[in-house]
Amino acid sequence: MKALSTKMKVWWIVITILVLVWSLLPVLSIFATSFKLPSQLNLGSFWPKTWSTTNYEQIFAGSAKDLFLPALRNSIGISLIATAIAVVLATFAAYAIARLDFPGKRLILTTALGVSIFPVISLVTPLFNLWRNIGLYDTWLGLIIPYLSLTLPISIWTLAAFFRQIPWELEQAAQVDGATTWQAFRKAIVPLAAPGVFTTALIAFFIAWNDFVYGISLTSTSRARPVPAALAFFTGASQFEEPTGAISAAAVVVTVPVVILVLLFQRQIVSGLTQGAVKG
Repeated sequence: MKALSTKMKVWWIVITILVLVWSLLPVLSIFATSFKLPSQLNLGSFWPKTWSTTNYEQIFAGSAKDLFLPALRNSIGISLIATAIAVVLATFAAYAIARLDFPGKRLILTTALGVSIFPVISLVTPLFNLWRNIGLYDTWLGLIIPYLSLTLPISIWTLAAFFRQIPWELEQAAQVDGATTWQAFRKAIVPLAAPGVFTTALIAFFIAWNDFVYGISLTSTSRARPVPAALAFFTGASQFEEPTGAISAAAVVVTVPVVILVLLFQRQIVSGLTQGAVKG
């Protein structure tokens, strides 16, 4: 492989810095706004003149506590349950698609891809009417089921690509040694597929965690409303005060778990994505 020239290296460094600035500037702006006092929001300065934790106190112990804390609990619970169900179902489906030869296998993958690109907003009205009729409106289950339509397709595609890279001979060897099909899958295939399963779980969790359309449309109270939807209901301490600071503080809080997960498990994420992306 030909080494890059010094000029090309400089260009790549410049491009990388520009992309990082472009990507991180909005995040830094939200972070800075979360520490501004309400009187400083319209001064036009990027960084707060006086750093204050007033906005964080408001969402954890102040006027926004009853709106934010239940929403945070709902987001954590619903996202974890939806992720767990999606990963388990996708693991079995992807294994069958990668290992078994049956009619309609390609149709299943095509359908999963079609579902993933289908406009979510077009499903909201039918789901709203259906959920109201059967009692799932404003419940955890009423959000978990739609979240599966978001997380299952990408999970099936990611895991199917990963399972294809695991040598078929390993499973055959386990069966020759006396293992059943289920034992071979559980003891030989699943441990090797752990990086792909873990990567898929993180991606599915991020998708469920960031959903806004289902959260705002299929809930009406703090009983099941997730954080992205709850942010739309934030208000200031008075009718003359903007809730920009409190919304920014809440956005920082819900972003922290995602950043921590990516930083802690970035090696596993890269390993899972790259191992499932190369055909060998």
